[in-house]
Amino acid sequence: MDADLRAVMRNFATGVAVATTYSDRADGRHHDAVTVNSLTSVSLDPPLVSLCLRLDSAFLADLLATKKWAVSILPDAARDLARRLAVDRARRADTVGTLPATAGARTGALVLDASSWIECVLWDSFDLGDHTLVVGEVVAVDDRAHGPALVFLHGRYHTLDDPTQ
Repeated sequence: MDADLRAVMRNFATGVAVATTYSDRADGRHHDAVTVNSLTSVSLDPPLVSLCLRLDSAFLADLLATKKWAVSILPDAARDLARRLAVDRARRADTVGTLPATAGARTGALVLDASSWIECVLWDSFDLGDHTLVVGEVVAVDDRAHGPALVFLHGRYHTLDDPTQ
C-alpha cells in the first residue's frame, strides 16, 4: 500500500518550507534545519500550525526537547537550499552552518531570510503511524513578498509563477 499512497500523494502540490530548531549542549547551542512540505494551518484562534516528522528523526527529538521551532516559507529562489536541507542531518550540517538566518526573538530557532516565517512553541504532539504530528502555537510571524512561491509536485520543485490566478 505504501507505494500506491506515495504515487497518489505525488499529485498533490504542497508548499515548501524549512523548519528549524536546536539543542543546547555543554559546548553551546546546535541549530538544525530540514526541508518540510507538511506545514498546515490548524487554527486561527488560538493560532496553531502543525508539522509531520518521521519518528526516528533527530530533528524531531531536538524539537520535542526544546519545545520550540520556526518555519520559513521558501520562495522559488530557494530551490537549491530546499534540496540541500532535504537530506539526513550529517549531510545538511554544513548548509545549516551557513544559512542566511537569525535567531528568532521569541524562540531562538533560526528564522531564514525567506518569503514568510513563523515561530512556534509546542502545543501538543501525537505519534501517528511512522510519523509524529507536532502542533505549535504561533508566537511570532512575518510576511514578506520575495517573488514566486516554491511548490513540490510529482517529486520535483516547481514555481507558482502567478499567485493571483
